[in-house]
Order: sequence, then structure tokens, then C-alpha cells
Amino acid sequence: MKRKVYIETSVISYLTARPSKTIIGAAHQQISRFWWAKRFEFDLFVSQSVWRECAAGDPDAAQRRMAALEGLDILTVTEEMIGLAEALIDKRLLPANAVEDALHIAIATLHQADFLLTWNCRHIANPVVQEGIAEFLVQKGLFLPIICTPEELLGGVEDE
Repeated sequence: MKRKVYIETSVISYLTARPSKTIIGAAHQQISRFWWAKRFEFDLFVSQSVWRECAAGDPDAAQRRMAALEGLDILTVTEEMIGLAEALIDKRLLPANAVEDALHIAIATLHQADFLLTWNCRHIANPVVQEGIAEFLVQKGLFLPIICTPEELLGGVEDE
């Protein structure tokens, strides 16, 4: 059985962006493209939230992001997910300006993803933040998916 991966917007953004002028940005783009080529080893899904974020902004960039989403399962955002995201903010596990990040975590959690794939290391793929969120979720009987970057998840794919 394939592992379930919730893809957060930053991965799609790096995957489809024009070439970065920074070393780290260029590395994230290359790693994202390499991981994307291996994506068929996983069951991938995004949410309406990711879809909305990808559709926003520069029309050319949005078109590239939306093209990358073609064929991916799109999950509906429920009231329960919104409530969980709000609780993460209310408990100060994430800052008030990270509502979308909290929603991504809530969606991946409640859809029982194995992995939440992101390049957002400030609010999502941050071990200190994850520790607090995981403890909070355990108290609610929920499991925090493994949150990682495409680089980290490359260890879970077969080399050709």
C-alpha cells in the first residue's frame, strides 16, 4: 500500500517557480523536481486551501502551479479541520499570522496522512513547533503526520 502524502503549497511553488537567484532557493527547486519525478510511489493529495493558494498571485505563476495540481486528489476542508486549526492558534502552538499553516496541519492530521510535505520550516517543518502540536494532538487522540521536506522524503523512494 502506498503511503499518503499531503502536499503543502510551498512544495508546488518551488516545483513550478522560475529559476531562483539564491543557492538555497535553487536547491529547493531542484530537490522538489527530483522528488516530483518520484511522486508515483505515493498517494498524493492537496486541499482546497492549497488549491486556493496556488491559484492566487501572478497569473503565469498561478497557471504553472495549477497545472502541477492536475490529477491530484483535492480534499474538502471541513468545519472540524477549521476548528482544529483555530485551536492550534488559540493554544499558541502557531502564531496568529499562521492560520493557513495551521489549516494544512489540521487537514493532514484529520485525513490521516502519513506525511505532510512542505518547505515551510518556520511554522510547519519546525521540530520545536511540531513537538508542541504533537503533544496537543495526542491529548485529543489524534496523530500528527510526519512533517518533512521533499529532501527528507527522498529517502523513502527507490532509486532507478
